[in-house]
Amino acid sequence: MLLKTHNLTIGYAGYTVQQTLNLQAHAGEMICMLGKNGCGKSTLLRTFAGLQPPLSGSIIISGRRLEELSQQDKAKLLSLVLTERMSLDNTHVHDVVAMGRYPYSSFLGGLSEVDETQISTALCQVQMQAKADAMFNCLSDGEKQRVLIAKALAQQTPVILLDEPTAHLDLPNRIKTMLLLKQLAHTEQKCVIISTHELDLALQIADTVWLMNSDCGGVSMGTPEILTASGAFQTAFQDDSFSFLSDNGVLRIRLNNPSLKTQPNQ
Repeated sequence: MLLKTHNLTIGYAGYTVQQTLNLQAHAGEMICMLGKNGCGKSTLLRTFAGLQPPLSGSIIISGRRLEELSQQDKAKLLSLVLTERMSLDNTHVHDVVAMGRYPYSSFLGGLSEVDETQISTALCQVQMQAKADAMFNCLSDGEKQRVLIAKALAQQTPVILLDEPTAHLDLPNRIKTMLLLKQLAHTEQKCVIISTHELDLALQIADTVWLMNSDCGGVSMGTPEILTASGAFQTAFQDDSFSFLSDNGVLRIRLNNPSLKTQPNQ
């Protein structure tokens, strides 16, 4: 087990988002966090990454408590890809990926032969080696996302956290990115944890789903098949305009739902 929480409560001063969470994540596993806006997906990722403290409880990574780790130690165990668009003027793709090697850099900050090998390997893993000398800001959104994933891979952490990694991508690149992340989890034995609104993709691709309920309702954990069959998705989203088929998890929109009908002008 790479990551687990014990009675973890997350949120902000005076405001609890989720409480008493007991979660587990393993090597070689792709986990998708799903739930309504405001249920705590991004807050949980930021808490895992040490960007904000938990309100109570503990996070254990590779057998070590998060609060006991130095910043450098955290950077060797966890890498984070946020949803915000990055603007890096006059920065080559190689140099963006090289930022992932900072936990291993010498006092002088230079890149060693090992660093260069890891950078090259990471670019190959996301099929961006041909763009190593290109300017980051000249790439498409899909290419930029792949470079940021390469940066996380170059960091060589057992756990990779991604907040809405497909937010700015078109459908083909959303699918390719999710498939790439699953492949990396399996082939590199990484634990990949993704916060996403891509219900349809997550149900088909995720190994495990963490389904976050609103109003401190906790997290339901399981395979997409088990959570769909149990009705957990319908409970979490609490919306009459759609439903999930229990046998295959397909999302079905209720076009004739009365709540969607508008009243004619008087």
